[in-house]
Amino acid sequence: MAHAAVEAEGLVRHYGATRAVDGIDLTVPAAAVYGVLGPNGAGKTTFLRMLATLVTPTAGRARVFGHDVVEDAATVRGMVSMTGQFASVDEDLTGRENLVLLSRLWGFTRPAARARADELLAAFGLADAADRQVKKFSGGMRRRIDIAASIIVTPDLIFLDEPTTGLDPRSRNQVWDIVRELVAAGTTVLLTTQYLDEADQLAERIAVIDRGKVIAEGTSGQLKASVGSGALHVRLAVPTERLRAQELLRRVLDAPVHLEPDPAALSAVVTDADAVGRALAELARERIEVVTFALGQPSLDEVFLALTGRPAEGDPDVTQEAGAA
Repeated sequence: MAHAAVEAEGLVRHYGATRAVDGIDLTVPAAAVYGVLGPNGAGKTTFLRMLATLVTPTAGRARVFGHDVVEDAATVRGMVSMTGQFASVDEDLTGRENLVLLSRLWGFTRPAARARADELLAAFGLADAADRQVKKFSGGMRRRIDIAASIIVTPDLIFLDEPTTGLDPRSRNQVWDIVRELVAAGTTVLLTTQYLDEADQLAERIAVIDRGKVIAEGTSGQLKASVGSGALHVRLAVPTERLRAQELLRRVLDAPVHLEPDPAALSAVVTDADAVGRALAELARERIEVVTFALGQPSLDEVFLALTGRPAEGDPDVTQEAGAA
């Protein structure tokens, strides 16, 4: 199509005095995965719900393949599908029964509905569990049946809102493979996630949203390059020296130094590689023993920390986004 998949201009959504979305301008290209990153409460879900015509914007405008989400909502609904953070299928029905039921609601004949259900069950690796109640599925199987239910009629645009939350690594990889197959077939995927490695794996372009605003946008490489030339990771021999090391590194590197979950580890995004040598020498002079250190490209986690001052998996913001979801 000639149109972009999504065009948002000054998009705003209020919940009382809270601006869950606060003026988003964004263009999403067609037939690609576009990642929207941010912590809980950043406005990601509210943004998706406006594009899916589930919530009316307070201000601004959004179009899906050229169709206004307010003025031409019925057309937009016929082009999109949305998979939320929690399974939307009936857990008391089997996987096959869910897909047949939804196919019938889409207008399939009974034989066509059974054929489509069997096709999707096979494609999503669920054929062996087809006659098991969904409430007996594993977490990864639930996400797969939920996505399958979203593409009974293949949408032009699918919204995946936190699709791998709570999944084990194997199940996450299975969902990632499904997303890649959808895009290869021509569907545009708008993916919201707070797992930055997920966006790194899947998304061709990424928007970082914080407190309802887009604070950065680009490819993964562009975002990483925007915050510094490298990332220094240091692990100390004595964890109790970490706060002293943090202050020393902050002073020498002239950059924020992040305390890692490992109680002996620190990291910092650096713009001056020469300063790294000076910082390590200063640690040695202060008799702060370093076990290991590494200098590499910043991760998306470090990009988010540099842009917002907090990690992506930060505490939920006190907004009504969760209630709206």
